[in-house]
Amino acid sequence: MVVLQIRFLLVLFFSSVMGAAQYVMQDAALMNYIDRRFLSLEKRLEKCNQDILDYVEEFRDFSKMILSRLAGLNNYEAKVKNEVENLLTRIERAQRDIDYFRSATDSNTCIEIHEDLVKQQLFEEAEEKKKIKLMLNASCDHMLAGIKSLKIVKKTGHKHGSWMKDPGKKHTKIYLLNDSVNNVIFEFPNIMTFMESNHTLKARRVTLPFPWEGTGHIIYQGFLFYHRYGSLNEIIKFNIQKRNITDQMLLPGAGRIPAYQLSPSTKIDLAIDEQGLWAIHAEPETGENIVITKINHLTMAVEHTWDTPCSSKDAEAAFMACNMLYVVYNLPAGGTSRIQCVYDVLDTVNTYEIPALHFPKRQGRHSTIHYNPKEMQLFAWGDGSQIIYKLHTKPKV
Repeated sequence: MVVLQIRFLLVLFFSSVMGAAQYVMQDAALMNYIDRRFLSLEKRLEKCNQDILDYVEEFRDFSKMILSRLAGLNNYEAKVKNEVENLLTRIERAQRDIDYFRSATDSNTCIEIHEDLVKQQLFEEAEEKKKIKLMLNASCDHMLAGIKSLKIVKKTGHKHGSWMKDPGKKHTKIYLLNDSVNNVIFEFPNIMTFMESNHTLKARRVTLPFPWEGTGHIIYQGFLFYHRYGSLNEIIKFNIQKRNITDQMLLPGAGRIPAYQLSPSTKIDLAIDEQGLWAIHAEPETGENIVITKINHLTMAVEHTWDTPCSSKDAEAAFMACNMLYVVYNLPAGGTSRIQCVYDVLDTVNTYEIPALHFPKRQGRHSTIHYNPKEMQLFAWGDGSQIIYKLHTKPKV
């Protein structure tokens, strides 16, 4: 009986041991399953993270490409704009030539010009000259006979620049515009203050909203007229006292090549004489010869344009005086400046017989020369020096 009880107890013991072992095996299988699931999840998360990094890198490359394309489009837009402006200028000139040929010829290829047609053309040319003379006030009857002397007033600033008085005002203020690209005007109460050693401390500073380009700016009747930096041919009219822009215009045909070969930073040179505001520039279509334009300084409208025989090659500067253009030439390495080409817009002087006029005593180059009709002197900037040239004039023959 005891043996049977022992066997029964042993069976119960082994049964419980086997059950526990079975539970342990089930737990191990469950843990193994959970571990595999975690490993699979980690791999999927790692792959997701790598995909995100790939997408970020791809987006960066795409962004760089888009920015590069946008920059290219901006450059292309500016290039197309310049080409369109040049095309409009050429169309305007072509239309002007067509109008001229229409008025000068008949539609037939074989033509005999009648006397009445010739008379009509001569009459129209005479009327056009009368209008120009009336516009330019033909009472201005003197011309340049020589350059008497020079005075170096001061040496300050950069190699290139411009300085002047306002011939349209009664005050004695001096204006200094330093360098070929800048946006600050120095205004001095008089020339004595300008000549002082600490002159900039006593100057009134006027800051422009847009910088100028070149050295061809001019001040007249309280306004600064200048070529806006970065534009092809935009001329700005700026009120110095009120410090604001009052008007602006585009000068047809200008801005593509320098007005003077030896002053490459100046594409448009503005000038003042007894008749008001002028613009001087050069064009490829004229063989790089100089073109002059009369501008109404009040309305900023073009009044008339003349193609001149004066070349811009080896030219360093030019100025207008009493309806006549005087072009100053020099050597590329610098030397004695000389006036070698003169053009009279009224055609009252045989300019081909005028001898060359040499500037006195000075070797070097000018970056700008401006005529002051009030004082009948030249204000020049040469290699960082501010110079005044006194002139000798004579009546037009």
